[in-house]
Amino acid sequence: MISLVVAASTNNVIGKDNQLLWHLPNDMKFFKNTTWGMPVVMGRKTFDALAGEPLPGRFNFVITRNRSWDPHNKNAKVAPDLDAALRMAAETDCKEIFVIGGGQIYAEAMPVADRIYMTRVHAVVEGDTWFPVIDEKDWELVDNRDFPVDEKHAYAYSFQVWERKK
Repeated sequence: MISLVVAASTNNVIGKDNQLLWHLPNDMKFFKNTTWGMPVVMGRKTFDALAGEPLPGRFNFVITRNRSWDPHNKNAKVAPDLDAALRMAAETDCKEIFVIGGGQIYAEAMPVADRIYMTRVHAVVEGDTWFPVIDEKDWELVDNRDFPVDEKHAYAYSFQVWERKK
């Protein structure tokens, strides 16, 4: 199973200048708990946004067209494209592969994804990177849990799970 994991604003912005635009501790916990022990597939810019370090406790696969790029870490495997990264991730024998960004990688992965774990941030923000629009003729919202603004979360948000319609 291929799943996308993303936090996106109401207008589908996921970042600006290779940074997230919000700090939502519960989203970080959700992301960690969902992807722990599993393969994560990301673009090189997303890897760079993680301070150039692989996510601990996960199999990390980084997509880049730059054949000479070196992650300088044996825990990050390099793939030339999404198909190669997904094949490498499948060799881990895990039940689910998680695509974690960025925008271009999400757009490429959307047609082959089975599930989307989305933290919908209830705000309209400016950015330079977007998540693709979820087409409700192809996707069904199967879980939605809403959370209000509080002392640790500057934005209201929802944890959503979307499944591809059969």
